[in-house]
Amino acid sequence: RINLIIKTWFNLARNQTYFFTDADNSELSNITGGHVINTGCKDRHHREDLSCKMAAEYEAYMKSGNKWWCHFDDDNYVNVPLLVKILDGFDYNEEIYLGKPSLSRPIVSMYKDGFVEVMFATGGAGLCVSSALAKKMEPWCLNGKFLETSKDLRLPDDCTLGFIIMNRLGVNLTVSDLFHSHLEPLSKLKPPVLRHQVSFSYYQNRVVDIATYNTQSKVFNQTVDPTRFLSIHCCLFPDTEFC
Repeated sequence: RINLIIKTWFNLARNQTYFFTDADNSELSNITGGHVINTGCKDRHHREDLSCKMAAEYEAYMKSGNKWWCHFDDDNYVNVPLLVKILDGFDYNEEIYLGKPSLSRPIVSMYKDGFVEVMFATGGAGLCVSSALAKKMEPWCLNGKFLETSKDLRLPDDCTLGFIIMNRLGVNLTVSDLFHSHLEPLSKLKPPVLRHQVSFSYYQNRVVDIATYNTQSKVFNQTVDPTRFLSIHCCLFPDTEFC
């Protein structure tokens, strides 16, 4: 997964993109110019381990001084120029929580001694938080507080983030339909609209249908490009060398 990202969209945001891992990887570190952070979290897909990594992301961001914190999973393709354009339309000095929910109704969960309703931007589609909001989140996120909140809430990383922002801080989610996770029917996304989307994903046969409708840019066969990320990249950036 990481090699695919490095070959495609990472090169469009090399200085701003960091990979958060659960182990040291000197080869990956060399390729990315040292943009690999070993979180020390376990390598399982469990609630605590996911929240551990998200907490590490947050703490690294808070040390960066950057205007925006954007999280994407390792099965996301990011249309970097469009993401930058979208973020430029917002004021990072305001409290902005940008993304797309995968559910139409809140999740109900226990939190300490009572029930709470949780809405959240799906991490698997990508999400962004302004610096002003990230600063406001400090009491809930710094110094182990994010993982502590996740344990109390009994929900994973993106749910916990939504709970902190929307339930505890009272900041609404700014919904964007331009973010896409593998939970969606991705085959409905056709080449003419790809350049107007921020993120894509894949899961098994659930991929962007680029071969049926695309006739202008290079399209790899599915054996070479099962995720369709190479073909998507060529559709968006046809001057890329491998296209």
